[in-house]
Amino acid sequence: MSWGKSRRLQRILPDGKTVTVPMDHGLTVGPINGLANMQRIVDKLLLGGVDAIIVHRGIAKNISVAKAALIVHLSASTSLSSDPNRKICVSSVEEAVRVGADAVSIHINVGAQTEPEMLREAGQIADDCDRLGIPLLAMMYPRGPKIRSEHDPEHVAHAARLGAELGADIVKTNYTGSVETFRSIIESCPVPVVIAGGPKMKTDREVLQMVYDSVRSGGVGVSIGRNVFQNENPTGMVKALAAIVHQGTEVEDAALLLGEKT
Repeated sequence: MSWGKSRRLQRILPDGKTVTVPMDHGLTVGPINGLANMQRIVDKLLLGGVDAIIVHRGIAKNISVAKAALIVHLSASTSLSSDPNRKICVSSVEEAVRVGADAVSIHINVGAQTEPEMLREAGQIADDCDRLGIPLLAMMYPRGPKIRSEHDPEHVAHAARLGAELGADIVKTNYTGSVETFRSIIESCPVPVVIAGGPKMKTDREVLQMVYDSVRSGGVGVSIGRNVFQNENPTGMVKALAAIVHQGTEVEDAALLLGEKT
């Protein structure tokens, strides 16, 4: 690994673990709740101690990230498309570097009809990242006609391993629902794994428990969006997640940072 890539990874994984908040949703589904004013939500996340944020290049040009790492997302599709699972690259690693990115991210729907095109683009991006010393975070989700469940351990293991095989430095994927099954995913993936948050959950406690269990399994943290930026207290949620991820805090104690009663 190059010195440049190693130093940039250190910003995202300061102690080998990370609390990252993706906010690329504006391109996919529009200015949803929590993302109407991007600088406002970024400031709240920074106050909570977020390690990194993920946005598209246009947003990256118009916000101040301060001490957090900046990850520029290269993949795109919209919910209005006839094939939302088809992700194409709308930017480049070079452009991400120009706007100050510490890393780039891509999204691959494993099992989708357009999987071959996404894999080809991923390989090209991985080459560019290695050439320029830029870390690559690969969001790997099992989604397609043959997928029984996006949380099926066999499918998640395949997706995570695929990300590593393509050259990703960090893989993001779905939590499989138990410590035992997710530990097997971690053991078969040779690069650090973070979990996605998925749709907004019913309770904060559900989010914190999932994160706690994923870290117990060997995961290095989270890349959670809606369950953070749509929370009534996004600053507190980041603090709670950071306590679990970086300090190993129990769920009950982390919940206190959100003002919950135990």
